Amino acid sequence: MKLILKITFTALLLLLPLRGLGGFCFAQDLNTYLQIASENHHSVQSAYTEFEAALEQSPQVSSLPDPTLTVSAFGRMVETRLGAQEARFSLMQMFPWFGTLKTKAETANLMAEAKFQDYLVRRNEIHLQVKKAYARLYEIEKTIDLKRENLKVLDSYRELALSKFRSGSSKMVNVVKIDIDREEVITEIELLQEELESLKRQFNILLNREEESEISIQDTLQFNTTALKKFNQEDVFKNHPELIKFNREAEAYQNQVEVTKKEGLPKLGLGLDYSVISERTDANPSRNGQDAIMPMVSISLPIFRKKYKASRREAELRENVAKQNRKAKENELKSSLEETRYALNKAEKLVDLYERQLEKTNQANELEISAFSNDTGDFEEILQLNQDILMLKTQKIKAVKDGFTAMAKLEYLSFKTEDYENATK
Repeated sequence: MKLILKITFTALLLLLPLRGLGGFCFAQDLNTYLQIASENHHSVQSAYTEFEAALEQSPQVSSLPDPTLTVSAFGRMVETRLGAQEARFSLMQMFPWFGTLKTKAETANLMAEAKFQDYLVRRNEIHLQVKKAYARLYEIEKTIDLKRENLKVLDSYRELALSKFRSGSSKMVNVVKIDIDREEVITEIELLQEELESLKRQFNILLNREEESEISIQDTLQFNTTALKKFNQEDVFKNHPELIKFNREAEAYQNQVEVTKKEGLPKLGLGLDYSVISERTDANPSRNGQDAIMPMVSISLPIFRKKYKASRREAELRENVAKQNRKAKENELKSSLEETRYALNKAEKLVDLYERQLEKTNQANELEISAFSNDTGDFEEILQLNQDILMLKTQKIKAVKDGFTAMAKLEYLSFKTEDYENATK
């Protein structure tokens, strides 16, 4: 009877780590890994640098062109009524059509905002990769724990079978079968440990840190389908960074059309011409040798229109491309949402199913062990039920991992730019 209680208690212990599937949350360790990925991953860093570089476009395009200074020194003096010209200085500043610089700055700022949205997209994609990799680590580690616990159960079964053999009520072949199962489990644990070490190194590479860095894996992964009920598709997708990025690009190209129109208008130039005059020695006219100052006005003549028409047409086409890309991305997000809905609901239903099946299978196993102890049970059935229990627990771990991954994908799909802004305030 003590042996039966020991086996039952060991079997129940296997269920404890899988209880308590509550609301969706991430442990502090995972949040730390997400932060490390945001700061270290080259793809995220590159996207943010692209954004910073785009910010430098606005002061470039919104500045006036450099003024032109012309200096002329005459080898042979040009004679005027007031004296000979010794040198001439001309300064000219061109001004684009009214509002051109402002529109250019607005266009550059819109493109910079599009780059920022692209940075958020890259960051969220890396976060999703980290969560998926973390969930896989959880699955392997918990599967190893299950198999180690199963070894203890098999040891208990072996002790029971050996005891029954010694009493003459069972065959030695039952002990041999358990030894075969134990060897298989030991090999599976070794292979899973090798896989776990490889996945840990891959995880550290994803975080761009030392491959042998320690990784802490939480005891449980939690998820539920409550978030699906709160998911407002129209509101979320309207503010998703992948869609906002294309919105800003379209707006930027709309502005570029206006820039092209303004650049096709005349440019105004204001300047000053200053001539150095030497005094005449052969006469003394009024204002003899006085330097000459002459204001100047110039205007460009944009008569070659082909380049302006081509530039405007290019901007219009690029605006259409941005709008088409947005529609394609929106459809892709909607498709991903439907896939995620199914995966999340499926995982929740499977976890519930495996819990109910485990409860009944454990009851059957306890009854079979009790019958075998009383010389009426089948040891083969005990081994088969134990395999069923192990399979159900393994499948439950996989379902939890799949549900967690689906929840992470839902979080990626439901991310809004304002979420990042609120988090950074």
